[in-house]
Amino acid sequence: MAIIKVVEIMADSEKSWSDAANNAVKKASKTIKKIRSVWVKDQSATVKGGKITSYRVTVKLSFELES
Repeated sequence: MAIIKVVEIMADSEKSWSDAANNAVKKASKTIKKIRSVWVKDQSATVKGGKITSYRVTVKLSFELES
């Protein structure tokens, strides 16, 4: 039986929300092994001069704990 843990992570990107989610997984993968899924919980953006300057996501990552 596998034990799954869930952590919440925030990440951003200047390109898109999708890229921000990819950044979250990429960064987390450096220290968290066996990531199984990512769920985008929330999206937001920063605006300056009438244009979006940064895309932000809050994601929940699930991963298997090693036994």
